[in-house]
Amino acid sequence: MSESRDEDYLAVLTGYIRVCAKYKPKLGHGAKAGYDLAEFKRIYRADPFYNWLGLDNPLMYAAHKAAGGMTSIYRQIGIGCEFLFRRILQDQFGLSDEDVRWSYTLPRTKGGKPRKLHLDARIPVSSIADTARRRRVRSWIRKVARQIDVDPAVAKTLQGIVFEIRQGYKSKDSKRQNADIANAATAYTRGLLPCAGIFSLQIDEDIAQRYRNERWVVLTGLTGSAPSDESLYTFCKDVVGYDLAGFFQRSSPALKQEVEAVLTALLTPS
Repeated sequence: MSESRDEDYLAVLTGYIRVCAKYKPKLGHGAKAGYDLAEFKRIYRADPFYNWLGLDNPLMYAAHKAAGGMTSIYRQIGIGCEFLFRRILQDQFGLSDEDVRWSYTLPRTKGGKPRKLHLDARIPVSSIADTARRRRVRSWIRKVARQIDVDPAVAKTLQGIVFEIRQGYKSKDSKRQNADIANAATAYTRGLLPCAGIFSLQIDEDIAQRYRNERWVVLTGLTGSAPSDESLYTFCKDVVGYDLAGFFQRSSPALKQEVEAVLTALLTPS
């Protein structure tokens, strides 16, 4: 069953990765579509200072493409992982698209508008039709809530899991961290256990510890015998019932080919 879905799941990821090959640098001008090589030459040659320094060189354009494209690759992989994870939850637990999404609205501030915030995925226990799978998720929630020292009274109210999904967490943006912490506080009031699902091992330990201190469950890209309260892949295999690591291992040749094609396009001036 897992392998039969490989093609569909691979298409989810590669669709987002391929977008990056079309990236064009904006050169600080805010153009939505970005500039191609000919436009870059026109703009930089028309600027006396840049022309004097030779910054109209096509290699400079390639450097702009590579720098912005690298950010685009990480971003698109992250979005693809988010969509893939929701799709897996739907397929394994028989959930609807509405089931696996979660949002809430902040009250309107004086002179402002209400703000709608969301996290990336959700498992509402009551919506899982299969009894054994529902029991497995509920048992994991109870076990992990004890491990991260959630107040027993609060733990009794937990009826699901809400996820923030990332390919990695390379930024130390305190604004982003504070927003996630606020999301966690709201999640607990709605009976949901907040969980950060990081597909890779790329997260600063200080950041991970801060999330844990705020009663987040932090799952990273650990493999092997890592427990389900630490590894996203073990969680997927033991709790969700899908071998996500196995999917990536089987799909690795195709994914590497897609990424190489994108990198080649980004590192070419034209």
